[in-house]
Amino acid sequence: MKPKILNIDKGLRPYADDIALRMALYEKKVSELGDLRDFANGHRYFGFHKTADGWYYREWAPAADALYLTGDFCNWERKKYPLKKLENGVFELFLPGKDALKDGQQVQTIVVSGGRELERIPLYAKRVIQNPDHSWNAVVYDEKAFPWTDEKFKPRKKLFIYECHIGMAQEEGKVGTYREFTENILPRVKKLGYNALQIMAVMEHPYYASFGYQVTNFFAASSRFGRPEDLKELINTAHKMGIAVLLDVVHSHACPNTREGINEFDGTDYQFFHKGSRGDHPAWGTKCFDYSKNEVIHFLLSNLKFWLEEYHFDGFRFDGITSMLYRDHGLGTDFDGYHKYFSLNTDVDAVTYLQLATELTRQVRPNAILIAEDMSALPGLCLPVKDGGVGFDYRLAMGEPDFWIKLLKEVPDEHWDLHKIYWELTIRRPKEKVIGYCESHDQALVGDKTIMFRLCDAAMYTSMAKHIPDLTIDRGVALHKMIRLLTMTLGGDGYLNFMGNEFGHPEWIDFPREGNGWSYHYCRRQWSLAENPDLKYEYLQSFDRDAVKLCKHLRTLSGKDTQLWVDNEKKILVYRKGSGIFAYNLHPENAYEGCFVRVDQPGEYEVIMSTDDFCYGGFGRVYHQRYSTVTENGNHGIKLYLPNRTAVVLLRVEN
Repeated sequence: MKPKILNIDKGLRPYADDIALRMALYEKKVSELGDLRDFANGHRYFGFHKTADGWYYREWAPAADALYLTGDFCNWERKKYPLKKLENGVFELFLPGKDALKDGQQVQTIVVSGGRELERIPLYAKRVIQNPDHSWNAVVYDEKAFPWTDEKFKPRKKLFIYECHIGMAQEEGKVGTYREFTENILPRVKKLGYNALQIMAVMEHPYYASFGYQVTNFFAASSRFGRPEDLKELINTAHKMGIAVLLDVVHSHACPNTREGINEFDGTDYQFFHKGSRGDHPAWGTKCFDYSKNEVIHFLLSNLKFWLEEYHFDGFRFDGITSMLYRDHGLGTDFDGYHKYFSLNTDVDAVTYLQLATELTRQVRPNAILIAEDMSALPGLCLPVKDGGVGFDYRLAMGEPDFWIKLLKEVPDEHWDLHKIYWELTIRRPKEKVIGYCESHDQALVGDKTIMFRLCDAAMYTSMAKHIPDLTIDRGVALHKMIRLLTMTLGGDGYLNFMGNEFGHPEWIDFPREGNGWSYHYCRRQWSLAENPDLKYEYLQSFDRDAVKLCKHLRTLSGKDTQLWVDNEKKILVYRKGSGIFAYNLHPENAYEGCFVRVDQPGEYEVIMSTDDFCYGGFGRVYHQRYSTVTENGNHGIKLYLPNRTAVVLLRVEN
């Protein structure tokens, strides 16, 4: 029986053999591994485990000749506590007595391999810290049962995602904490109406400026933000507020560091990664996993299960999937035809691993949310495995933020092609869902610009006070709102915003580094700007909050969009999404009196939002009133005043 994917996307039929191979490799791997939930329990066996009569410590180090545990519990004597070598590269140590190890003690593994004596951090360490001398060590974590109260929580199906970074989520120039985020930022997210958090940079990483993308310790929540129980409290509190929490998981590559990472743990470069040059990412300077090895799959799947069970994450955003899927990591490849997805360039082992990862996640947490960061748009990525897909729920619509920035950089808004805008925001693979967003966290970094900063630039330093008129700011505020409303309503089956962008956060993100004197000045979020009633940032925050609320009410993330009218010369675009009619006049100058706005049903329509409302920094030119439809050339529509650079939302009044 042919998999459903061939009927869902008929363009794949010439590649039926490739889809059959995809499924055969998956089924073969499942038969090798057995029950995935039983298989993915590495974290329950390896690492440190306290029992009634002592502590067990186990490692997998197949190329090692000997392993020793050292730490401040033994005054750092390097070879006092040798591990016993078992079968299949497994080493074990038992320390009798419940107090043989104590919470907070620093430990380290000494690996003897090929005549070398190597200092390493335990692979399954749950807590890793940096010392004043910048060295990293594992820390004994004598965990107590956390008092979870979220057993009835289920994520919402229609996602409004607030992407965030714990460390830079505070206004003070420092590294923020899990506790500060729980106290100060979660209430803000709730008030704005977002129902999911996507947290970056949780998995431990030594280089703060890597944004969490060079992971060293896969089972350790970053200690620079606090203790593990602080992160658990954050997640539990978010669940009380009805907010799902997603982990930005990095299984596409790993930090090359050996002293504090997993690279060369047993003395070889191929324990976890491809041997030789294939194990080195040419653009990122990181290490590439060998997904053909069952031991690597065991480590990574156990990692997913750990975060789901230990921390109650509601799912994952998988980073860098394009890099995993192709042997050239997708670097410089234009994915302009199906043949680009089914070739010798495709890493079929990575495809199989992702299928295993999505299946395991659903087995552990049936309501889990799985989002793929893939710029190649691999066919079937967001279709069920049983139908020939890879099993994700959503793919990030990575082309959308690139499109908006390119448009703003290269095309004056009087020349914007509305047909192209509509097409870019609505193109999808059949039955595959995407998360829409108009700007990414990458565009908030030094070297790039957010939408608001690109629109306004230097004027943001001088003219964001409400009492100062400025045409550049007026244009920026107007287009910022319209771009966000377009993307929120057309751009996907879910919507994502990076923290602070909702109110047009000024400037950029620049992590402390040598080039800026290790300053935190730009590595923070200036929330006070949005709360200041004298500044125009308040307008943008109010609009974002109300737009999220409106889109929920109109159910814009459900159903199909219906294009009703496009006039490229007048720069007018009208469409239905959910139960709302959205009418845009994107012309920079021309306003239209008695403008015929086409609708798809006769009756009475009420203006329920205008981007030109005073409360959103507009000029109040659109009246919130009811309009009765008229007929022109056989089309139903209403006549209203449609100002320049304004979007109006209408709702049919049910009698």
